[in-house]
Amino acid sequence: MTATAPAAGGSRLPTLTGMRFVAALLVFLGHASAQHLFADPGVDSKYARIVEGAGYVGVSFFFVLSGFVLTWSARPGDTVLKFWRRRAAKIYPSTVAAVLLAWLCLSITDQVVEADVLVPNLLLVHTWVPDIPTFLGVNAPTWSLGCEVFFYALFPLLLPLLRRIPARHLWTTAVIVVAAIAALPLVAQLLPGTPMFPPPVSESFPRFWFVYGFPPARTLEFVLGIVMALIVHSGRWIRIGMGPAALLALAAFVALKYTSILYTIVAVSVAPLALLVAAAAVADIEGRRSPFRGRAALWLGEASFAFYLIHQLVLTYGHRVLGLGRTWSTPGAIGILVLLLAVSVAVAGVLYTVVERPSVRHLSRSRKDRADRAGRLGPVAAAPVPVAPAPGEESEVRTPH
Repeated sequence: MTATAPAAGGSRLPTLTGMRFVAALLVFLGHASAQHLFADPGVDSKYARIVEGAGYVGVSFFFVLSGFVLTWSARPGDTVLKFWRRRAAKIYPSTVAAVLLAWLCLSITDQVVEADVLVPNLLLVHTWVPDIPTFLGVNAPTWSLGCEVFFYALFPLLLPLLRRIPARHLWTTAVIVVAAIAALPLVAQLLPGTPMFPPPVSESFPRFWFVYGFPPARTLEFVLGIVMALIVHSGRWIRIGMGPAALLALAAFVALKYTSILYTIVAVSVAPLALLVAAAAVADIEGRRSPFRGRAALWLGEASFAFYLIHQLVLTYGHRVLGLGRTWSTPGAIGILVLLLAVSVAVAGVLYTVVERPSVRHLSRSRKDRADRAGRLGPVAAAPVPVAPAPGEESEVRTPH
């Protein structure tokens, strides 16, 4: 039994939109462990152990999702330049706002950021630099957006090439891509063993950077997302439901805690995550019930990019405001964690409303494009040039990540 492709105009995937906040929340919880909020060392260590690898899973989900939804939402009648313009309008204004806010926070706390670090971060090219202060020194989560920029640059080339693969070979292609991802830690061993990344990573930074942040290496997850979209669209989905796919992803998350860091980053969890993304899309296509389609879930999903951009700043400087290095009893620390989460959501809501939505609305299209917008959305198979959805449809393409 196979899933059928959507009719023209039926490419919206609300379940995947709602799931995006869950992925962003995983990143938040993983980063929160670095704040050491719990006064009891045993509880603090246990919390860190529970959320270990959560951020890696969240980012990998976003990368696979990005390839899937951009492919699923591709439409005829647009050019590559229009696609790049829409992507730039989506990510750059909010990113610049978040990076400048981070720079302001660093300046207020007497931490100097040199121009040779700040400028690459603003332009989202810092991901290419295997240097810790440049790579992570301003607003650390933006490294993944440097990868996304690279994905977007390649997408107009990748999609036509991957569409040429016969449908009967798409699953084989997916397996090959997963195998290539699993081989990356072996390739990383060819890089220098020093300098070391500080704990808890405790790995050679060049090797860690190659698997974690080097854009060509992370592009494999994006390619896997494209292939999964083509599998679903071709009617060759193997009918794994969201429940079983989620259980596989959970099992992979548990397994992360027993693998070396270079395999933890992507290799262990990427296949279950790809299955989960495709299963959620099929659930939407077939109109199945989903807990991620409610109004609140969809709003959180829409604001998840802003949440991803801002959460590290709220965790770091929120803790500083409450007391640098301060810890709390277990109930108190849980309360502080919830408070920081609530503040992150609130600030993200402001960034989403004030910067992201207006930027997408006013910068992603020319006046002529906006006038010609109606009726241009078509199914994947009919789109000769890949583009991002229109401003009213951007939830299908948002990837923080």
